[in-house]
Amino acid sequence: MRKGALIIISAPSGAGKTTICRKLLARREDLHYSVSCTTRSPRPGERNGKAYFFLTREEFKRKIIRNEFLEWAMVHDEYYGTPRHFVDEIVKKGENVIMAIDVQGAMSVRRKYPASILVFVLPPSLDALKSRLAARRDPQDSVAKRLANSRGELAAAKDYDYVVVNEDLEKAVGQISSILTAETLRTSRLDPSYLLPALA
Repeated sequence: MRKGALIIISAPSGAGKTTICRKLLARREDLHYSVSCTTRSPRPGERNGKAYFFLTREEFKRKIIRNEFLEWAMVHDEYYGTPRHFVDEIVKKGENVIMAIDVQGAMSVRRKYPASILVFVLPPSLDALKSRLAARRDPQDSVAKRLANSRGELAAAKDYDYVVVNEDLEKAVGQISSILTAETLRTSRLDPSYLLPALA
């Protein structure tokens, strides 16, 4: 039996990490999505429990106290966190989990799951990033804050295992799918007892 893989997708806001995750989930049956919790307001079309679990700040803080998060952080002045139970259960079953989280969260998860796979998604250019953020119709102060924070996020790319440029969405999805396939075939993810019949 193989150990489940935990793949983390991070990117500046607007680089396409959520869309990439959605495409990967449609393409691969061996993948489960970890839905994060947040205190930010839902965007048009976002449903609770699908894009995020939308919580009040009081609810989020209670979960922190009860140690219900694998990781949590304050990002763009809002709380974001990964529910611990779901990830632990899926990985223990030998199945794969994908999550789209910020760089702070990724480093926190890496400390708890050293074998996690970190992929940083880059936009093709800063101008493309600005255009994508503008198309979201978020408040202007939110867009400006996200653009300012993106510089620090981009600097963290060097700490990731892989970097993928999202200029062509299907190509980026294909590259990350290939990364996941290769990583799940690592001998380090294989239970040693699984090899014994072949060696007998």
